[in-house]
Amino acid sequence: MFNGFSERVIPGDGAEIFCRLGGDGPPLLLLHGYPETGAMWAPIAERLAERFSLVVPDLRGYGRSSVPVNDAENAAYSKRRMGADMAAVMDALGHERFAVAGHDRGARVAYRMGLDMPERITRLVVLDIVPVAEVWEAMEAAEAMKVYHWPFLAQPHPLPETLIAADPVFYLKHTMASWTGAKSLQAFAPEAIAEYAEHFSRPEHVHGACNDYRAGATIDWRLDCEDRAAGRKISAPMLALWGSDGIPGSGESPLDVWKRWAVDVTGGPIAAGHFLVEEAPEETLAALLAFFGEV
Repeated sequence: MFNGFSERVIPGDGAEIFCRLGGDGPPLLLLHGYPETGAMWAPIAERLAERFSLVVPDLRGYGRSSVPVNDAENAAYSKRRMGADMAAVMDALGHERFAVAGHDRGARVAYRMGLDMPERITRLVVLDIVPVAEVWEAMEAAEAMKVYHWPFLAQPHPLPETLIAADPVFYLKHTMASWTGAKSLQAFAPEAIAEYAEHFSRPEHVHGACNDYRAGATIDWRLDCEDRAAGRKISAPMLALWGSDGIPGSGESPLDVWKRWAVDVTGGPIAAGHFLVEEAPEETLAALLAFFGEV
């Protein structure tokens, strides 16, 4: 994976952030989701690197990045703090302004950066999500069954960590397969699955991921509500893509949701489940290239 890329550990905002770096052109930050690492971008990274200077990190608590100690407010794993990590990484690489694309949890970091640091974000893509506040507030019975992991992973330590520890690789593979359109792991490269399993087998990474979701249930939700109440919206041009067989696409149109949160947003579905990059790499790449072509 990532032929021609280099690897580097760069200080973030209180965390050490592992990054894959490659390509030449305008800077583009690619953020992964749960329960993956930056390896999720492998199916399209080499082709994106023909046009862009790519920065592909592991978020704090995931992969080869460090796992900071959490705090009572879960601020250490808030998307605001993760966004500050990414801003520090881009500063270290000399990128004052940059485009960002994120999937799943990484997309939550990306849109939080769009709200918190609009002067830095040139263009913004979110893959298969709607805002945190929208998810929690729409969680009636049917929705809760689809996203049971949100309240499960957010339970106080050590409950979810202990239960997942019984068979972490089973939990990882079951979760990933259940979120695909085909309900299988066939879309994922063996090298990527091996990387995810290696890190998810480590108790500190399960703990880091749970802290990510604890932040989602508390401080991230609160920050969304504060921005909404203040009338703040994402000002950067934004693209929202979602899987036609994914969870966000099963309710209100994600594009209609994002129009409440951004001033300039376009987008639509791609024939896939949750993992657009792996399940539909050509379609996702084409959409990204078309949108980022004006960067």
